[in-house]
Order: sequence, then C-alpha cells, then structure tokens
Amino acid sequence: MTDPSRRRPPVIADVARVAGVSVPTVSRVLTGSTPVSEEKRALVHAAIEKLGYRPNAAARALVSGRHSMISVLAGNTTRYGYAATLQGVEEAARAAGYLVVITVVESDEPDVVDSAVGLVLGQAVAGAVVLEFDAAGIAAARAVPGSVPVVTVSATRPGTHARPHAELDDRCAAAEAVDYLLGLGHRTVHHVSIPSTGPEVGRTLGWRDALVAAGAPVTEPMAPGWHPSAGYDAGVHLARDPEVTAVLAGNDQLAIGLMRAFMDAGRSVPEDVSVVGFDDEPFAEMWSPALTTVRQDFVGLGHRAFALLDEQLRTGTSEARSTAVPRLVVRGSAAPPPQA
Repeated sequence: MTDPSRRRPPVIADVARVAGVSVPTVSRVLTGSTPVSEEKRALVHAAIEKLGYRPNAAARALVSGRHSMISVLAGNTTRYGYAATLQGVEEAARAAGYLVVITVVESDEPDVVDSAVGLVLGQAVAGAVVLEFDAAGIAAARAVPGSVPVVTVSATRPGTHARPHAELDDRCAAAEAVDYLLGLGHRTVHHVSIPSTGPEVGRTLGWRDALVAAGAPVTEPMAPGWHPSAGYDAGVHLARDPEVTAVLAGNDQLAIGLMRAFMDAGRSVPEDVSVVGFDDEPFAEMWSPALTTVRQDFVGLGHRAFALLDEQLRTGTSEARSTAVPRLVVRGSAAPPPQA
C-alpha cells in the first residue's frame, strides 16, 4: 500500500510521526521559540530531510509574528530599468529570507490603484517597495497607508519624499553627458526625452542645467515615447536640420531609433551627428557604432531599496534617502562635430 503522505506535500504531522516526537516539538525546532534537546532536534531534522518537508511561510508568520513576504508595486515590469530594479530587490530580499510578490499597477486611475493596493494589503506582507518610475507608481505610493513600512524608488524627482527613498541621480548624470558633448566642440545638444511623470524628468533637468551653465542655446526637448520607433520618428524630424550635430536621448531605445533615422537620412553617426543614450541596456555595446550612454545601476538600486526596507523592518527607522550617481560610458557614437 502506498504511504498516504507521499501523495501530497508532507505536513508538520508527518514530520512528527517519522521523527517519533510530538507536533509541538517539531514546531519548537522550526521556530526556535523554546529549547529542544539535541537528540530530538536531530530526529526532527532527519525527518525533514527524509520527507522533503518545507515549512509553510504563512504558518511560520503566525507562530513567530514575523511576516516573511514583501511586495513590490510597479507600473511596468517589461522595460529594462523596471525589470533590473525588480531583480535587485528580489536578490537582496531572498538573501535576507523574504519572498517577493509583484503587483503591476496598470494606470494611475484611482480605482485601478485602489484595487492593486488592496490586493497587496490583503496579503501578510512585512512591507513594500514601490517603483515611482511613472504616474501609476507615484499614485500607488501615495495610496499605501502610512502604517505599512514602505520604501519608494525613482530616478531624480524634485522635492522631498515622504518615505525612505532610493534613487539614481540621473539629473547629475545627464549634465555630465551634455558637458562631454559640449567639450567635443558641439555648439549645443538637442534632447529627445522619455515621457514625463511630472513637470520634467531628472535627465531633462540635467540637460538644461548643463546648457545654461555653458551659455549654450537651449532648444525645445522632444518627448515622443519610450520605444525605438518613437526615437526614429524624432530622428526623422531632427535629421532635416543641418544644425543638429549632437543629441542626448532619454533612454537607449530612443537612441537606437535616432541613430537609424539619421543613417537612413544619409547622416553618419558619429561623423555627422553624435548620439548619447541613457541606461546602458545590454544591447548598447553591441550596436554599430557602439552606443555612448549613461550606465544606470538598476540592480544596485533594487539592492539599496531593500536595504532601506530591511532596516525599517528591523529597527523601526531608516535612512531618509539613498542616492547613487550613474556614470557616462564613452564608446563610439559620439565625436567632434563635422566643422571641428
């Protein structure tokens, strides 16, 4: 006859039976709440190994009072920055013994946000990380009650943050990229931005900061979208103007679209037009010419966000802000302007 316990995942009672001890004894071994003799501890661990038993996280939370799950709320999980930040949060949380659940907030519509936040609050979560990379994420962060430990994550956003916050200073990094292009001899630098979640995104502010500081002409930025096709459309427009010799793109996908549009219009990159991207996606180095871009450590951003949350869960307090400055990676898509 087949052992019934082998037809289903083993439970704590199966461990107690195989070990020859009581269920409370097994529970005490798992939680460490009460000392157990080394002999009984060895019997329980041997039974766990034999049965392949895995303690139920919800049950452990009830016994210990410590929830072992954190939630991440994000407006998107497919874009590079979002996905790499999620990777960083999950890596750090797993190393600390937490399970990560991800909730996508499809838009900033109040009913959509309330539904997503309600789903999270219906779980036994210890805390949450909210990616404020877009309007949906910003709305979700505002909707999570103050009683829930939360860390917010974003690129540079003007103003203060109500909760502990991890960020990438893309404003400073964009200024460095513009200074680099101006240093090559370009009269000014045009800008194709990612869509804004407020007045202007940090990298657009940094672009303008550098031009104003250098006394260079400030043109009107374009914000056509996120994807290469949007960059291509912007490039078709910019390629008609012979005065355009340098462009800072809001992300690498826009940069690739721009480069293709310039080449299709008969303008070589970087001989006629220099293009600098943002993010340093894996394909950037493989493009031809290899893309000069701003490398953003999104995985590290996720690590830092979880560290702030973990500190908050352990001590009840956390640093207000964790900031890192992305760095410019110089490759082959930028050069002095033709007249130089």
